[in-house]
Amino acid sequence: MKVLQAITVTAVVLALGTLALVGASRVYGFQRTADWGYQPEQSNEKAEFAWSRLSFNSSMASYGGGGYGRFGYGRGASWMRDYPKADRQFLIAMKRLTRIQGRATEQIVNLDSDDIYNYPWVYAVQVQTWSFNEDEAKRLRQYLLKGGFLMVDDFHGSVDWENFMSGMRMVFPDRAVEDLTNKDEIFHVLYDLDDRFQVPGEQYIRTGRTYEKDGFVPKWRAIRDDKGRVMVAICFNMHLGDAWEWADDPDYPETFASMAFREGLNYVVYGMTH
Repeated sequence: MKVLQAITVTAVVLALGTLALVGASRVYGFQRTADWGYQPEQSNEKAEFAWSRLSFNSSMASYGGGGYGRFGYGRGASWMRDYPKADRQFLIAMKRLTRIQGRATEQIVNLDSDDIYNYPWVYAVQVQTWSFNEDEAKRLRQYLLKGGFLMVDDFHGSVDWENFMSGMRMVFPDRAVEDLTNKDEIFHVLYDLDDRFQVPGEQYIRTGRTYEKDGFVPKWRAIRDDKGRVMVAICFNMHLGDAWEWADDPDYPETFASMAFREGLNYVVYGMTH
């Protein structure tokens, strides 16, 4: 079974390489706007699962990279890193490898209203830049305690960790962050992930390094509720979103992309069943 699973994930990664990336504004569902370049088209498609990305206020004026993923559509906020291509390619993998009925496109959610309660699973990146007011922190805390699941990704090193925790302490001042172990169910709900390794961003193609900043060692961490359920899954010193985004690039190693898809799918299945 494990061999079959490995072959299937590899097949998905190879299939992503056949995507036509011309006419990106048409393929990825954007409308041109005058302010920051492209406006995501929100979906009303009925489905049992929606890939939801958290939009948040940032302590940085803007993310200083190339904007939304590898296409470089202007300069977007830090929460938009790898967006939307990473999200769409993950959804392709989820459709191929699971029976989850998911929307074909992602949903953007924020903490300004109770709308987040409609989306039980949320993904957030560049969380070392997030900034909450008291109402936003309270809403995220209630969302998680009511059964919501948050996966955070793409932040690296000691400074990023402290900045991430300054926001997380507003949400959960008294809950501990713990390191997950191979015995944790989240690593076995779909794929057995005992042999995990650091998944790098696309910078690996240029540098040959799997780490960024001083984030040499990957850490799989979590915050639990009172019953032991993982509420916040913390992917620290790794960049799964880049691996999803670059899975169709022949220069990006398939072994990293496959691991990234397996981890993400395990987190989705865990979040939807716990």
